[in-house]
Amino acid sequence: MKQVVQNYKSGELAVLDVPVPGCKPGGVLVRSAYSLISTGTELMKVSEAGMSMLGKARSRPDQVAKVMQSVATNGVPATYRKVMGKLDSYTPLGYSLCGVVEQVGAGIDDVKVGDLVACAGNEHALHAELNWVPKNLYAPVPDGLAPRHAAFGTVGSIALQGVRQGEPQLGDVALVIGLGLIGQLVVQLLAASGVRVVGADPDPVRCELAARLGAVACGDPASAAVETAVAELTGGHGVDHVYLAAGGGSNEPVELAARLCRDRGRVVDIGKCRLDLPWNAYYEKELDVRFSRSYGPGRYDPEYELEGRDYPIGYVRWTERRNLACFLDLLARGSVDVEPLVSHVADFDDAVETYQSLKDGDLKAVAVLFRYPEHVEQAEEAGAPAVAVPTVKRHSSGAFTPARSANTSARLAFVGAGNYATSMLLPHLEQRDGVVLSTVVTTTALSAANAKRKFGFAEATTDLDAVLGDKSIDAVFIVTRHGSHAELTRKALLAGKTVFVEKPLALTEDELAGVLAAVEESGNDRLQVGFNRRFAPLLQEARKRFGARTGPANLRYLVNAGRLAHGSWYLRQGTEGSRFAGEGGHFIDTASWLLGDDPVSVYAVATSGNEDLQVVLRYPDGSTATISYVTTGPAGFPKETLDLVADGRALRLDDFVRATVYDRKRWVSSRLPRARDKGQNAELAAFIKAVRTGGPMPVPLESLVATTAATLAVQTALAGGAPVALARTR
Repeated sequence: MKQVVQNYKSGELAVLDVPVPGCKPGGVLVRSAYSLISTGTELMKVSEAGMSMLGKARSRPDQVAKVMQSVATNGVPATYRKVMGKLDSYTPLGYSLCGVVEQVGAGIDDVKVGDLVACAGNEHALHAELNWVPKNLYAPVPDGLAPRHAAFGTVGSIALQGVRQGEPQLGDVALVIGLGLIGQLVVQLLAASGVRVVGADPDPVRCELAARLGAVACGDPASAAVETAVAELTGGHGVDHVYLAAGGGSNEPVELAARLCRDRGRVVDIGKCRLDLPWNAYYEKELDVRFSRSYGPGRYDPEYELEGRDYPIGYVRWTERRNLACFLDLLARGSVDVEPLVSHVADFDDAVETYQSLKDGDLKAVAVLFRYPEHVEQAEEAGAPAVAVPTVKRHSSGAFTPARSANTSARLAFVGAGNYATSMLLPHLEQRDGVVLSTVVTTTALSAANAKRKFGFAEATTDLDAVLGDKSIDAVFIVTRHGSHAELTRKALLAGKTVFVEKPLALTEDELAGVLAAVEESGNDRLQVGFNRRFAPLLQEARKRFGARTGPANLRYLVNAGRLAHGSWYLRQGTEGSRFAGEGGHFIDTASWLLGDDPVSVYAVATSGNEDLQVVLRYPDGSTATISYVTTGPAGFPKETLDLVADGRALRLDDFVRATVYDRKRWVSSRLPRARDKGQNAELAAFIKAVRTGGPMPVPLESLVATTAATLAVQTALAGGAPVALARTR
């Protein structure tokens, strides 16, 4: 992975390839989406690294004192080697980011893989593609909060802790000296608390920004404007509290604080400014000087930060992690706005150039974000509503092996013998070599008898358990109403049968999870869902002629579904799900097969009544598929038309009657002389082959699960009015 580092001896900045950190117990491995450059703290560190050795010593007298103590204890040679070794090493940069949980360590139960989190710490929230973050240094990001805004979580916590140290009350007047990143956040937090704020900064642009974000007055501290505003707001008494958010070597902020603070007011140091307190001024007003230690209680305590030992809330209300979560909540509710603070967003690969521009003054910024482009979209989806795409878990002992002799005839049982089974499936099976129609199961005796007579089943019954317990039956077809599919599939898998279930596989996330639980329990993953369109010969040929692509694609699929007859069981949404839930998997599966991947997000809008839908699927490589599912079109219009465009080529499918590929040479299929072939025959041939030989199923189970989850996500998207992430679980 890549990480931004600096050599403190030479001042060199670099983006290095370093090993991926391990996911230790008590924390999570987070893949960065955005990380924030602290234009105060980090730039000070970068500037110090560029100084001479004497300059470094002058800027860090505390470290010089430690060196002198080491000389007295260990001698000059040993101390020299130690100091030079430390200086001539790469050190990390960064301490505030937002990313997606990639791995969860032992003992963590408050987040899962795919969750969006904000992370803190100059050892754990670094400018790096991956970071291991202990429990008390991350917080889940509220739904709907943009990842680039959540990346402000740590600096927001610093500002929030500073405000808490001032103990503001409704109606107070406060002075914020220094309107950089922290100062701007302090202004907003105070304003949100009902405090009237005056800002002081020599930069008129920053003053104007603070005024837009809630300060009642702002000005240059060297001018009379700030003192005049304070006098008018306080009746000449002075402000209740002063927040020092300035840096640099000047003592003017401290002197201004004493001059403008009221008797027994509070002065809170948040930044790192010079603190030569004018004794008389502070003594005469008996000013209360307080320090704000970074993000809050727990900071620098290894038992809290590294071992995850929380402080009881009854004794410590606002800890480091609670401050982080609180600031994220304020962002999510709109009480604080960080978007105006974003001066520049740079790609992570341009980190060195960005730091150099900041250091040289070419880039003047309040806040700068690093964007990790390949992971931003994943993070944005993580912040949105999500539907789980469960992981298929199989026995470690290996693939499930059906208990039958290879290449013998496949003995089939049908559960259900309605219109689709008798018109689209059984006609392709009744005369097929290597197939024995063993038993048909229906809920009514007469329908079973009719199916037996018409298609030549050996047995007809209403007893499902007897069929599942019959060891001679190799595969079970489930062709019942939609509401029963998941439960019947679960039972058949547990009975060790190879299963062909018509779409949909499941109508709810719980039903889908139940099917996969049966796979895990039994070790039997021999499952096929009736997504037949990918097997259609015409579409297969068109895909082959279109060829492999290199860039993202746009796919449009218009489905003229038509109106249903009054009284159709398809309209019983309470038990059979929505119409799209029952049929939409066909079109999502076809799109995913053509695009060669599973979708990562779903967005949907509908007309009144949710009958006509627009479903937009987004794929990992940036491809999109739009499915227009309409019920109000004319009966004479083609039912399914599809267009795929990518890399200067186009593929068109006209209702499984004709296909065209537009490239340097145009290919047009012959118009089919007979009924449309939507792939049922080829699909059944592939399924029977898998049953007879014990070979792999025609479609990977992971793909069937992803398509089902995407279909379920449509309803979630309609209800929420926002894109829905398809979150992979483990």
